[in-house]
Amino acid sequence: MQDCRLVANDIACRRGDRILFRGLSLAVGAGQIVHLAGPNGIGKSSLIRILAGLLRPFAGTVEREGALALSDERLALDGHQTLEQALGFWRKIDRPADSQADFGLADLLDVPVRFLSTGQRKRAALARLAASEAPIWLLDEPLNGLDQHWSCMAQVAISAHCKAGGAVVIASHQPLAIEYVQTLQVLDYAA
Repeated sequence: MQDCRLVANDIACRRGDRILFRGLSLAVGAGQIVHLAGPNGIGKSSLIRILAGLLRPFAGTVEREGALALSDERLALDGHQTLEQALGFWRKIDRPADSQADFGLADLLDVPVRFLSTGQRKRAALARLAASEAPIWLLDEPLNGLDQHWSCMAQVAISAHCKAGGAVVIASHQPLAIEYVQTLQVLDYAA
């Protein structure tokens, strides 16, 4: 896996006329996981989008070394295609080796993405992310909609990614059963 590092320095986030947080800094490198915690509306998803480069911070900087992959509430799979076609689209772009993570999707490959349940969509998004081979994963509520078994399996995949030298930032209200997670309380930086 390629070297990876993601550093946010003195980030502030403004949504409309309101500053959600300020002075927030974090660093995550190979083999590390940062869990963004805090109540709804504090800015966890906005921070994930800032780290991904999809939202400009009101203040501060983000530095990144290595490719990143994002999984959030916006499913990056075409709802009109079968799951196999939708995942195939990303395989053509990412040109991955076979992913070692199994998200139990084999029986769903002929189903149009729009007909998948919430948990099945979440598993498909995680499968796409794992196959991307990006060393940095940004995960916004990756366990929402997953039953206990698949929540556990998703966390196993996240842990394996880190053990292989990847870096992960997770925004989640769900408790995590992953070792060596550093928790960052976004509320501590509320404006």
